[in-house]
Amino acid sequence: MLAKRDTPSWDANTREVIDKRLATPHVPRFLTAAEWVTADALCRRILPQSGETEAVSLVALLDAKLLADHGAGFRDADLPYMREAWRRGLAAIDAEAKARHDGRGFAQLSNQDQDRLLTAMQAGEVSGEHWVGFSAQMFFKRRVLVDVPPLYYSLPKAWNELGFGGPASPRGYVRLDGDRRDPWEAAEASAGSEKKAERENRHVV
Repeated sequence: MLAKRDTPSWDANTREVIDKRLATPHVPRFLTAAEWVTADALCRRILPQSGETEAVSLVALLDAKLLADHGAGFRDADLPYMREAWRRGLAAIDAEAKARHDGRGFAQLSNQDQDRLLTAMQAGEVSGEHWVGFSAQMFFKRRVLVDVPPLYYSLPKAWNELGFGGPASPRGYVRLDGDRRDPWEAAEASAGSEKKAERENRHVV
């Protein structure tokens, strides 16, 4: 996708938006240092990535989202607003981990123990003093799963993995019916049709 940056596929606004995402500072600006560590560990379990050199820093993108305070324009009645929900949720996850694992915080647990705690949250099996006033299950379903995955899929690296043709601006989509694609979208290579797709894709800009 980045190879298309200076082609007609991207206009100035698209370049500005993507460049800003790619340049997100890898330092806490909204989260505290302790919250950053917990959030980083959490993001790595929600979307594990292989190859650390090419890994997307989800915690940096989450921090930027919270700093900008751009929510969806609404919230669930049984959850605090986004920023407060994340502060309280991260503190509760860390406290829950310490209570279950001899004082070790969430980031200090093994991947398996982290997954067990998150699975228990998802199943509604976590409650108690650390979750007063809001639900661990709701935080997991309405904040973690709503906020974290889109961060990954907002970047060209994920688009490449999906075979997504990238932003439609400034051209827009014309062929909106099922199983149809615009001329600028790459053809999918199914089994037995690789060479045909490769020929077609030589003309995609």
